Amino acid sequence: MIWLSYDRGTIVIKGLMHIPFATLDPRTNCLRAQALNYHDIIHYLRESDIEYTDQVLELIPSPHFTAKDLSLRDYQQKALNRWTRVGMRGCIVLPTGAGKTILGIKSIETINSAVLIVVPTLDLMHQWTEVLSSHITNASIGNLGGGSEEVEPITVATYDSAYIRAPSLGNRFSFVIFDEVHHLAAPGYRSIAEQLAAPYRLGLTATIEREDKLHLDFPKLVGGGVVFEIHPTELAKSKHLASYEIKRMHVELTSQEQSEYQKNFGTYQLYLKKLGIRMNYHGSFRRLIMMSTKNKIARDALLARNRAMDIAMNSKSKLELLRNILAENSGVKTIIFTQHNSLVYSISNEFLIPAITHRTDKLERKDVLSGFREGRYLAIVTSKVLDEGVDVPDAKLGIIVSGTGSGREYIQRLGRLLRPKLASTDGVDQKAKLIEIISSNTRETGTSERRKRALTRINQIRKKGQENEKDENLDYEEAT
Repeated sequence: MIWLSYDRGTIVIKGLMHIPFATLDPRTNCLRAQALNYHDIIHYLRESDIEYTDQVLELIPSPHFTAKDLSLRDYQQKALNRWTRVGMRGCIVLPTGAGKTILGIKSIETINSAVLIVVPTLDLMHQWTEVLSSHITNASIGNLGGGSEEVEPITVATYDSAYIRAPSLGNRFSFVIFDEVHHLAAPGYRSIAEQLAAPYRLGLTATIEREDKLHLDFPKLVGGGVVFEIHPTELAKSKHLASYEIKRMHVELTSQEQSEYQKNFGTYQLYLKKLGIRMNYHGSFRRLIMMSTKNKIARDALLARNRAMDIAMNSKSKLELLRNILAENSGVKTIIFTQHNSLVYSISNEFLIPAITHRTDKLERKDVLSGFREGRYLAIVTSKVLDEGVDVPDAKLGIIVSGTGSGREYIQRLGRLLRPKLASTDGVDQKAKLIEIISSNTRETGTSERRKRALTRINQIRKKGQENEKDENLDYEEAT
């Protein structure tokens, strides 16, 4: 007789000498496989007409889940149907504001068994818990993270907590949802998926591609690649999300800023030449960072590069243009994005605008976001903490004062404006606007072009209906 059991993130197979996905463990003389292969192992045994005893899953007892007061939009229903047809495994890509959480709740109702929901931040953990409590009947919801250690039939955990608890909880859930699934491919976090035996898996995100190409591992980690994807432009056309326009505005550095920029950037290029490094392949900038821990020239190169970029990102001309934009859009709800916290606080102090960074405590952040929602504040300024996940109130104008060349970051920031509320007011379509402020004659122009190409590439993929794309050789430096 063949016996299957779970042991600290792995599946132990007794009674066989060979099976795909497993290798012989010399310590026990039994076959052993990663827990994520449980679904495939069961499929293989059934297809091979091999009798077996399955003692892998020890599911948390759960009541019958029913989602109340929820109805899916047409594209959400299509996504759920597609995911269900392919075996309830794989990733769904929906723009920010398109209802990924609601779709996740309907998937929980579909599976109706113990579920683990993995999220990147405590804010998202609390947000999921609140929405689940409002819409799932008979739900006992536990949290893992931020000091909470509650394991329930529906458990919401941060990636960090799931990473720690995966070996002990890996056979307690039949369903796992990876929210903001692009985080899962990171070294370390991927072990969460590897140690969970859950046969049903769903990855949710607005932007699945990673510059390091690790998203190519999702078919293994989530049980499938992208099974459904829709772009903001398609939802804007169907009035599910606000339509939008993107405007790029250039400023000139002051003569002193330009001189300092050229001096530091020239130093950076000189040191690269000495090191024999060319920034023309993926991973070259990462190589420079690794070298800087032991090599003084590499370290000085990074410092010179950072000084140059600080000048370009924090130009006085940018603040003057920002002042004009805010004056021209008085009364318009606005989110201002920057790359670094120092500029967040400078803008906050200069224009008396509430700021949100990773240093902002929970109560203050809640007050700022509720004030923005209620209209007490008409503008907020932030760095990266609102790029994903956090439920941000409707805004009509976004201003990128500085940022990276990451396509994911850009699309997430655009998604902050594409809220359903903007789609129609008194029958009149309200178009959202995203403005980029770019320092001319600096590397920021290349950074902006990379963001533009990322959005154009995704638009083209959706238009042609391609499921796979040939990725560009992005310069990693511009995405860090």
